[in-house]
Amino acid sequence: MKSQAPSIFNDVLGPVMRGPSSSHSAAANRIGRIARDLVGESITKVVVRYDPNGSLVTTHRDQGTDLGLYSGLLGWTPEDERLPTYAAELERQGIEVDVRYESFDAPHPNFYRLELTGGSGRNEFLDAISTGGGMIELVAVDRVPLQAPGDLELTIFWMDAEPEPGLWSGHPAAGESESVHWHQGDGRGLLVFSSRSALSDVEGLAGQLGATRHRVLRAVLPVLSRRELKLPFHTCAEMVETEDYRSMSLAELAIAYEAARSGEGAEQVLARMSEIAEIMKSAVVTGLSGTDYEDRILPSQSPGFTKADQEGRLIESDVNNRIIRYVSAIMEVKSSMGVIVAAPTAGSCGAMPGAVLAVADSMGAEASEVSKALLIAGLIGVFIARDATFAAEEGGCMAECGSGSAMAAAAMVYLAGGSNDQMLGAASMALQNNLGMICDPVANRVEAPCLGRNVMAATNALACANMALGGYDHLVPLDEVIHTMNKVAEAMPREHCCTALAGLSVTPTSARIADRLEKGGCKGCGAPG
Repeated sequence: MKSQAPSIFNDVLGPVMRGPSSSHSAAANRIGRIARDLVGESITKVVVRYDPNGSLVTTHRDQGTDLGLYSGLLGWTPEDERLPTYAAELERQGIEVDVRYESFDAPHPNFYRLELTGGSGRNEFLDAISTGGGMIELVAVDRVPLQAPGDLELTIFWMDAEPEPGLWSGHPAAGESESVHWHQGDGRGLLVFSSRSALSDVEGLAGQLGATRHRVLRAVLPVLSRRELKLPFHTCAEMVETEDYRSMSLAELAIAYEAARSGEGAEQVLARMSEIAEIMKSAVVTGLSGTDYEDRILPSQSPGFTKADQEGRLIESDVNNRIIRYVSAIMEVKSSMGVIVAAPTAGSCGAMPGAVLAVADSMGAEASEVSKALLIAGLIGVFIARDATFAAEEGGCMAECGSGSAMAAAAMVYLAGGSNDQMLGAASMALQNNLGMICDPVANRVEAPCLGRNVMAATNALACANMALGGYDHLVPLDEVIHTMNKVAEAMPREHCCTALAGLSVTPTSARIADRLEKGGCKGCGAPG
């Protein structure tokens, strides 16, 4: 599902999170937090319905949907260290969970249909979609259709009939809102005020409207939307046609875009990027120091790779081997429930950050230059988010590692002093090389072949960056490659899109590993037997 006004910090570089998957863990957490607000009191029961024609029936337990959704219902955020303890906390609070698999023609593979019961006995209904990379879309509240991505606070009033605008236009809330919309369906109506902050005198407004009840659903995204949003460009082709493209670096264009999207100044955009860069760097350091976690397939391997490199046991390839170390380190932090940045997704969190940070360290790049390179990566991601997808459930690993590879390639060219055209050419080549890559996790875990594909995406980015710097012709403009990526995604069989129904997911070894994990712990899972 595409975003018409993507933000670098909403759609591409984020969320900051724990867990195996941004589509499953972080997005589900955001949906759960909104559902908690909808109930507005203690939750006693939740019924979760998944359509068997989607991806969640086969993946919700092992890929972190349960962890994300229920931690969100508990009010925890995606990076909360308590996430692994969600089951015990549900039991402690007496929240009953009922998961049902029912066919209802869900419009998206990652479709959540929730029915929640509060302490008063009232039932609330919420339909939502995880659209990829941690992004979400609310599609119905109390069975009334609406669309909201979680980038504004929603103050919702239940009404028997649509009110005249004069009934609320004089209230302070009208001026505080970005928009006011009436939504109707299933014999009821909702008047929804969308705002960047809490509205004044909501109780008074409810009385003025004659609303039967109201709820406030808080925003869950870091960058809020606003009325009359004007962006300097929407696509790569539009950007290339601007005068600024010939006079500004791609880093400056990325800053200008995000400043326009967020309403923040250039310094604020750079500061936000610097904070995210530090989290990425911390993941590298933590991973290289060694991680330990019982419930995973692969052990900590990056320290051993580092030792082998130091002892001269590897084929000499300084930058390439540094990339492998960094990518592996980040992926191992993810699999040990450490804090990572979904960039653009959790499943591909090692590829772009690991590649860019490795090249930056090899070059001795300044921290400010690293932040600018990451913003360029984010801008390439914006173009992908607008016209294609980051969701493996729609586009396989092409959507995740393929996107990360394109983003990394452009950022590397910037660090090497390349031109804007070379950055876009590198991104185009990197994405071309990843078209059609499937998502088929072993044992339904986001570890293997995910680690290898992250490394492949990162090293592909390095090759494409050098090819662009060396004058190779990418032939097909980036926008055309992105459109092609979207068409390929639409043609991919469901079984190859993160459903654990094909590829390596259905090998005998995958089944053995899944069985060992089910029995508790998986040290040595990679061994045959």
